[in-house]
Amino acid sequence: MDLAALTAKANEVLSGGVDFNKVVKFDFMEAGQLLLNGAQGVASNEDGDADATVTVKWDDFEKLIKGQLDPTMAFMQGKLKVAGDMSVVMQLQSLFSKLT
Repeated sequence: MDLAALTAKANEVLSGGVDFNKVVKFDFMEAGQLLLNGAQGVASNEDGDADATVTVKWDDFEKLIKGQLDPTMAFMQGKLKVAGDMSVVMQLQSLFSKLT
């Protein structure tokens, strides 16, 4: 899956009505970014204000959504960094299961 496919899938999931009304930005560094706006039900690759920002390399993110990398371990190892409201990031688990 590439960033464009992930963005399209995230749009599909968010527009389908999920119980997530926050804004989270994923910063994949050189690979780009993904802004999930649960309040508006859209995903984009634009930069914007977010309740929380997750910085992670694209390769590690792919492992996370495939279940090959434990999010807690990734955080402890510094592979995943969170700025902002950590509780918002914790709410993403239900979205992750729908993205795969």
